Amino acid sequence: MLIKFTSKGERGFTLIELMLVIAILGILVSIAIPQFSAYRKRAFDSAARSDLRHAATAQEAYHADHEIYCNGIAAITSSPYNLSISEGVIMNVAGSVSSYTIIAYHTSGDKTYTLSGPGGTISH
Repeated sequence: MLIKFTSKGERGFTLIELMLVIAILGILVSIAIPQFSAYRKRAFDSAARSDLRHAATAQEAYHADHEIYCNGIAAITSSPYNLSISEGVIMNVAGSVSSYTIIAYHTSGDKTYTLSGPGGTISH
């Protein structure tokens, strides 16, 4: 004989139904976490790329004022150029009278970007 422990009109989920829902959620999470990680890496790499473009603009402004490209990040992060570098982005700047090279990467990203100028394109 089967004994019913619920009062009349009370409804609930069976253990099988709850286990099935948890299993489905587990599958969805196992798919979503790697995708989320990949999206974060791309965002970090985009921050490095964006900062690299802004550094090239600051280098050109520095060159317009001094007729030489700066050889170090300090000159273009100070006033009047005020280059702002995103948190976690590491940037190296090398310049001469006629050209410059800027290398940037994010500590949590997986790509290193290089821009040689003037008029160069970003490569990785």
